[in-house]
Amino acid sequence: VQLQASGGGLVQPGGSLRLSCAASGTIFSINVMGWYRQAPGKQRELVADINSGGTSNYADSVKGRFTISRDNAKNTVYLQMNSLKPEDTAVYYCNVKIVPYNYWGQGTQVTVSS
Repeated sequence: VQLQASGGGLVQPGGSLRLSCAASGTIFSINVMGWYRQAPGKQRELVADINSGGTSNYADSVKGRFTISRDNAKNTVYLQMNSLKPEDTAVYYCNVKIVPYNYWGQGTQVTVSS
């Protein structure tokens, strides 16, 4: 399984970005799709994930600002990020769980700065 993420970049505080991550390869059923992030000097943390039934889970720091969604037909997960803050600056990693395996994308940089 390969994951291809896109959509990162530089944005001013208060701005928006949309991340996408498409999974390809031999895939029968994806259990959970999600996004993690890692800022310099910090541990990787969960941003949001969504299961095959559409139930989503968010870190407290992004609730009300970020929205995760998925297109099961396209094996793609999206992260709509609004009202971005400088503390959202990090490398964002796509994650896909296909029991019992765990797959990671290559990471995409998100920088929030004026």
